[in-house]
Amino acid sequence: MAVGATVGHAPWKASCPVTAARREPDPPEDDLVARFRAGEELALRQAYDRYGRAVLHLATSTLANRSDAEDVTQTTFVAAWLGRDTFDPDKGSLVGWLLGIARRKVIDRLRASARETRVVETVRQLPEPARTGPDPDTVVDRLVVADELARLPDDQRRMLELAFFDDLTHQQIAATTGVPLGTVKSHIRRGMASLKRRWEVDGAAPGPRPAGLPGAR
Repeated sequence: MAVGATVGHAPWKASCPVTAARREPDPPEDDLVARFRAGEELALRQAYDRYGRAVLHLATSTLANRSDAEDVTQTTFVAAWLGRDTFDPDKGSLVGWLLGIARRKVIDRLRASARETRVVETVRQLPEPARTGPDPDTVVDRLVVADELARLPDDQRRMLELAFFDDLTHQQIAATTGVPLGTVKSHIRRGMASLKRRWEVDGAAPGPRPAGLPGAR
């Protein structure tokens, strides 16, 4: 059963017509717990009717936003229903278990809100982007090199990408990849030789080497 309730509007209520002033008596706690753990949907409705206000009160006492509190109430019952097999009545009451889930959901919501606030503040502090785009020649050079690199063996391509695109020295590449320095230099030297041959044969990059292509460092 997909629980999509908000406070005062549980999912089962949409399909259950209201009868005139008749209200079923509350089931005993033990009976409610047994049926809830067995997956009886009516027990979920009764648990919501009985304990939903307590969960909402806990959420609203911590969260400033009423909508967030209602969402926490909903997600609490969703989590409880999906994890009903984990509830052990010998270790506590159903309402205590529900409030424990609600506390965790409140903490999750507070953490998410704090992350969102940090992201917003970080974005606000970023400098205005430059109005002019990158130099077209630089873009073309990088595209040409990227296309040629894609044809190289994996080891050579990886080393050249770190040197060209990440602007790492040979020593930094060795430290980053864990590959011995001599092997790094060998891969770069062979990769450069392969690129040079392709440019000479295919005319992939006529004229001088694209700016920024790594040399011996």
